[in-house]
Amino acid sequence: MKHLLFYTLFLMGSSSFAQTEQENIKTTINQLFEGMKTGDSSLVAAVFHPEVTLQTVTINKQGETTLHKEQLASFLNAVGSPHEGVWNEKITFTRIQIDDQMAHVWTDYQFYLDETFIHCGVNSFQLVKLNKQWQIVHLMDTRRKKECNEKAFNR
Repeated sequence: MKHLLFYTLFLMGSSSFAQTEQENIKTTINQLFEGMKTGDSSLVAAVFHPEVTLQTVTINKQGETTLHKEQLASFLNAVGSPHEGVWNEKITFTRIQIDDQMAHVWTDYQFYLDETFIHCGVNSFQLVKLNKQWQIVHLMDTRRKKECNEKAFNR
């Protein structure tokens, strides 16, 4: 009976830890999008590891898949410089996987400039927990203008 009680308490504690870590990871990712929305590049910079890799997968006009790499400094400059409209990326946390100090997060998204739909896709985040703080070390996204809801919900 003591073993059953111990095992139950252990599982409850593990579940609580996982939920707390998931919330911490969500906070990190939400900070990225809040910074984009408000044009605050320092808020955005704080969630990235200095050696982050930023990549986008698209389909060009010839129907070929392309991979574009962006430098963090360029992205931060774009966020922090005056630009037309509010960058509003609406995300759904589709999947969060955690193993020790590493996490993978998959989010469906729709990107708007003010209230105008621009594109949609998926974000794939790799995070690492360093000095008790989750940091994004890799961010890859897809971008398309059609089939947003269909692809997101037909997996």
